Amino acid sequence: MNRGFDTYQLAEEHEALRAAVRSLSEKEIAPHAAEVDEQSRFPIEAKKALVKAGFHAAHIPEDYAGEGADSIATCIVIEEVARVCASSSLIPAVNKLGTMPILLGASDELKRTVLPSVANGEAMVSYALSEREAGSDTASMRTRARLDGDHWVLNGTKCWITNAGESSWYTVMAVTDPDAARKADGISAFLVHADDPGFEVGAKERKLGIKGSPTCEIHFSDCAIPENRIIGEPGTGLRTALRALDHTRPTIGAQAVGIAQGALDAAVAYVRERRQFGRPVSDFQGVQFMLADMAMSIEAARHMVYVAAARAERGEDDLVFVSAAAKCFASDVAMRVTTDAVQLFGGAGYTTDFPVERMMRDAKITQIYEGTNQIQRMVMAKSLLRG
Repeated sequence: MNRGFDTYQLAEEHEALRAAVRSLSEKEIAPHAAEVDEQSRFPIEAKKALVKAGFHAAHIPEDYAGEGADSIATCIVIEEVARVCASSSLIPAVNKLGTMPILLGASDELKRTVLPSVANGEAMVSYALSEREAGSDTASMRTRARLDGDHWVLNGTKCWITNAGESSWYTVMAVTDPDAARKADGISAFLVHADDPGFEVGAKERKLGIKGSPTCEIHFSDCAIPENRIIGEPGTGLRTALRALDHTRPTIGAQAVGIAQGALDAAVAYVRERRQFGRPVSDFQGVQFMLADMAMSIEAARHMVYVAAARAERGEDDLVFVSAAAKCFASDVAMRVTTDAVQLFGGAGYTTDFPVERMMRDAKITQIYEGTNQIQRMVMAKSLLRG
């Protein structure tokens, strides 16, 4: 055997990064996770720890004062934070989601206006695509933007905006040409700042899980922003937004893997200690089969996520299928694994004394946001049928 054979294994830097993020997460984030969930409060302790270590937005290139982490490294950060607190993992995840359209389509001037402040932790970025009547059907959005002299003026409402109220910047998609032959060609992308006149954050949603990450509507009432805050050319916004999702869906897969791994770790520890019929619960074959299936599914999901992230890092053209598949598979795994973890804990798993009930609630959203898993299956099928 050749122990130096390095094909299909993570680099030493990636493994070192995992160890560093895991240590930080267990020491600085895990102790607050239950309270963050119970009180539905933003995990400020996690933000401070992640910013101090440079893990809050590690994907931002060095040219813009960032760490320049690759896509797999970013997924590892999100995975390891999600292992102890899914709400906290949305800090690096949403910073990538919000900045990805900027990285893909903005002018260098606009990048230099926004990205350094995110890289140093002064600002966060949210992504504003969905509306109440335009979730999966994004091209039917109603938010409008019109050019008025040297300003764009936005009117409308976006919903389900993760970390709204905590973010300083918002990447917003709006209709600039309602008469475009194809609705998708009439949509543009903009950067709105929380201090812009006419911008307002609505009330927080009351959610099943990820309660530490605020989710709100955002409102634009004659919200005026400088003309140069458009991302790319008019009419390219939706295409840029969807390209961004091809790069960020693996991060949701990574979050799902982290949640599932945390649930498995908790279940393994519990069944070793819990005794029934005079024996540890882990001695029973039925329990062993459940643990084996959980671990097997997590490992498969993790590899799908890393493959998708690697292909995104290389900028491959056919990201649509693999990114959708990674997000879809990993989130389905997270839901199954966390449900099984609750089962392995028995009645205790149904209480807030243990983290698995929180993990089960948190896992559910990974099947919904950044495109429901039904939409992911449609995306994959279309990719296959196009050949």
